[in-house]
Amino acid sequence: METFFKIFAIVFTLLFGYAIVVQFNDPDALKWILIYLAAAVASILFILKKLKSSIYFLLTIFFLVLFFMYWPETYEGVQLDHGMKTVNIEEGRESLGSLIAAIVMLVYGLRTRFLNKSKV
Repeated sequence: METFFKIFAIVFTLLFGYAIVVQFNDPDALKWILIYLAAAVASILFILKKLKSSIYFLLTIFFLVLFFMYWPETYEGVQLDHGMKTVNIEEGRESLGSLIAAIVMLVYGLRTRFLNKSKV
């Protein structure tokens, strides 16, 4: 099971890294680069077992707040063939990216909490 979570974290480290790269053409690139960088660093620290579960739970809350803050007034989808034609498409993508990060941080937090409880 340990191998599964390491692979899971490596995959999401790479995905968050990819998300950083594709932000460079975004109007608010720096903000989203830093947000995805936080998720990528948290993923690396999960692999290294350097953070407490409470930090992952705080990151989960942070990303959930972003999810709700950026949810568009009118959801128009996130299709890649539509590009960034509307603010709603951009906000939809940003919002769903935040939700994915929140779910990943929750998985890290629960796994870290489970491992710490089993050692006692």
